[in-house]
Amino acid sequence: MPGKVSVADLIQKKNEKKVSEDENIFLDFLSYAGTTIDEFQNPQQSEDLRAKLEAASIKISRQIFEYWSQNKNLKVQLSIDQGRPADQAPFKTGDVIHARIYNSLHEMTVPFDERSAGFTWFFSFLAKFSQVKQHHGNLIILLDEPGLNLHAKAQSDLLRYIREKLEPYHQVIYTTHSPFMVPPHDLASVRTVEDVVIRKPDDKIDICGTKIGDQVLSTDKDTLFPLQNALGYEITQSLFVGLNTLLVEGPSDILYLQIMSATLNSMKRIGLSPKWTICPVGGVDKVASFVALFGGNKLNIAVLTDYASGQKRKVEELKKSVHIRDGSRVLLVTDFVELPEADVEDMFGRKMYLRLVDATCSIPKDKSLEKALGADETTRVVKDVTDHFNVKPDLGDEFNHFTPAQWLLLNPRWIMDNKDELSEAFDCFEVLFKKVNGFLV
Repeated sequence: MPGKVSVADLIQKKNEKKVSEDENIFLDFLSYAGTTIDEFQNPQQSEDLRAKLEAASIKISRQIFEYWSQNKNLKVQLSIDQGRPADQAPFKTGDVIHARIYNSLHEMTVPFDERSAGFTWFFSFLAKFSQVKQHHGNLIILLDEPGLNLHAKAQSDLLRYIREKLEPYHQVIYTTHSPFMVPPHDLASVRTVEDVVIRKPDDKIDICGTKIGDQVLSTDKDTLFPLQNALGYEITQSLFVGLNTLLVEGPSDILYLQIMSATLNSMKRIGLSPKWTICPVGGVDKVASFVALFGGNKLNIAVLTDYASGQKRKVEELKKSVHIRDGSRVLLVTDFVELPEADVEDMFGRKMYLRLVDATCSIPKDKSLEKALGADETTRVVKDVTDHFNVKPDLGDEFNHFTPAQWLLLNPRWIMDNKDELSEAFDCFEVLFKKVNGFLV
């Protein structure tokens, strides 16, 4: 769509049926805004003209930016000026309508056609297809690579427009190579298009030509690539991220929290609310990046992180992060145990965690970790166990701190067999769950 038109020139072309494709989009744009090019011809007074321009600007801004979610600080402004002799034809004389985009953050405007290629395409697409039913009735709409110049979020906006505004009235068929233009909730509507070549055992090639598959999946990895990416992104979102997301360091933390929550619930005590989705991020320094990647301010985030010496600066930076609602949602394990450094495993108590590792690794009593490492130390128990395994090769392979969590999941009876000695651990986890549940929205 052009950013400006000569009123007299466009009216003449319209009457002579010589309007170009881009000028037709401008006419659709005016119709979308609730006016026509004829209304700008010979206005009776300047206030009438100003009122028409302002009304059109307000209406088009509301409608267009309902589907352009990337920047809500933009507005469309229509203005009309007299042509100048130094301007190019046909803008030398008469009234000229200008479409400009106003950015309220920077308090400035730029001509419509000086915006990015993606924005001008998206804007023109909405202006054109908002009027297609009115002008042509129900149609089959064929689109070749729509949104080619749009980034991922804008492609999502385009999909939403197609779903909400076009599909109720038209059959829409489009081609794409982009995973963000594949509707993850409607994969049954997807068809693959590929150049099928069959290589026979004798190395002869059978060229079958271009085939449209009647199944979603294909054997060709290049054809499958957009589908794989779309599915991968959707699965990642649904499996690991929820409205209320509790971020922890690793998968063993997830198991311990789930196991202890289920145990407390069975005892009619308070466990972790099922409204929480627990997600591992790999460390305190990765939390901010994770939140920014998976939705930022739209998520209700709480963080539970291990704490070791040297992490104070990282923790303070995380508490000040714009992605976390406030610093109180960043919880350290040391908030719940009386230790200067601690991991989630320390919430079981040093003696009971050492016994858990003994049971997991079938360590004989004469070599028990409780005897070797002591039950009264104030150092991080996981680090001590790891160091002990490193100097005692007869205990087996290098210690993997996920293994006890996995063993406990498969042997929940261990908890009940040791419930009296785990009473302090139950209290510790319950305090944690009460604190985290208080952050629910």
